Amino acid sequence: MAQSLAKIIAHAIFSTQSRYPYLRDPNLREELHRYIGGILLELDCQPIITGGVEDHVHLLCSLSRTCEPANMIKEVKRGSSLWLKTKGVELKDFAWQSGYGIFSIGYSQIEAVRTYIAWQEDHHRQVSFQDEFRQFLQRYEIPFDERYVWD
Repeated sequence: MAQSLAKIIAHAIFSTQSRYPYLRDPNLREELHRYIGGILLELDCQPIITGGVEDHVHLLCSLSRTCEPANMIKEVKRGSSLWLKTKGVELKDFAWQSGYGIFSIGYSQIEAVRTYIAWQEDHHRQVSFQDEFRQFLQRYEIPFDERYVWD
């Protein structure tokens, strides 16, 4: 085959450092989600949806065939952190947690995950970030040690 083609859909989740609610302002959060979409486009990754609540972000995107998942997360977190620090004195100490979760999804799951991300505010009225993240780790059968998951 002369051409390299790929369609890899990834769902990534990462939190603010210590889950501090830096993203309380819905307008800032919406602007951040758009900004993250721009970073993804610069990486040649197609954003599908970015969402979240005051202390964490979910993003769903198609990875480009040349973009490694860890590098995508690194660049999204780096770029968005630098940008957020310019948005007000109350954000000067902003930081993302050092870790993240990234999960592959099938093409047929895109709409369900898109809806899940779009309804994060409702979802988190009932489920904490930690419980949500544990559920993902268990669903994807990823062994983890509670001592090292949270920072």
